[in-house]
Amino acid sequence: MTPPPRAPSGIAVVVPCYRVVRHVLPLLAAIGPEVDRIYCVDDACPDGSGDHIQAGSRDPRVVVLRHGHNQGVGAATLTGYRQAIADGARVIVKIDGDGQMDPALLPAFVAPILAGEADYTKGNRFWDLDRVREMPLARRIGNLGLSFLAKASTGYWDIFDPTNGYTAIHADLAARLPMERIGRRYFFESDLLFHLNLQRACVVDVPMAARYGDQTSHLSPLRALFEFPLRHLGNSLRRIFYNYFFRDMSVGSIELLAAIGLLGFGAVFGGLHWWNSAHDGVATPVGTIMISTVAVISGLQFLLAFVSYDVASVPRRAVHRALAPRAGAALSPGDAG
Repeated sequence: MTPPPRAPSGIAVVVPCYRVVRHVLPLLAAIGPEVDRIYCVDDACPDGSGDHIQAGSRDPRVVVLRHGHNQGVGAATLTGYRQAIADGARVIVKIDGDGQMDPALLPAFVAPILAGEADYTKGNRFWDLDRVREMPLARRIGNLGLSFLAKASTGYWDIFDPTNGYTAIHADLAARLPMERIGRRYFFESDLLFHLNLQRACVVDVPMAARYGDQTSHLSPLRALFEFPLRHLGNSLRRIFYNYFFRDMSVGSIELLAAIGLLGFGAVFGGLHWWNSAHDGVATPVGTIMISTVAVISGLQFLLAFVSYDVASVPRRAVHRALAPRAGAALSPGDAG
């Protein structure tokens, strides 16, 4: 007896493809039957990833999308998002095509979203401290620094490994993202988290092992060292302004204003009097020193109180459940082209 056809799960996978011809076909073959469609985005790969996939894969779920020119891993992922949303996907998983991400973990990324416990899940290679030793030292140090900056810029203080590209998102939430404003290249994952916080999305880390083979990273260390901190600073200021002064006013807003005012007053008042005293060759009065010191200490206390408030404000409830469902049929592997 022929078994009844499996009901579509609504799960789609997006695979950005750039110089991955050695690894992408085994990756596609390892993606389980719980997935309805697989979008491979050829980001103008000089090795012809799209042609390689079309020639080597017989999986009817695989769809090849192409960019006319190289736009970056973020742009390739967003192209996959748009197509999956248009085709009626429910959950969209992003897996890199270089073989570093185990497709067997995919159910663990999807489960919290389907259960209504999260809007977005991402991998965390630092969960198992014993396995972290497998990660190259330079990546360990870089991820530690970037993780702290990302906590401040995204507002997700309880997550780690922000540059991890193994992710899943509810399609209804992805459809609400301003995709034209999200970083197109290697800042994509961190910038996406920033925009998710503006949507008050619930983000959950999924433990995973760090796997490294013969793959080479295309990320410039100089870009990570200089460009990323500046972009994190910009996102931090934008997030704080939007969440604490534009969209809402809270106790945290008052604490931050008090911190800025007291720190600024203490620094300017103390600095000017110190300069005048040094210029005149006399000692700065004790009362002046105390006024400046008390202002700076009080400002630091208010700043710590604001950070504590911000940490406590991390989104905990999934917002996709409150969004209006999109029209359109769920994905089905039978009509994949």
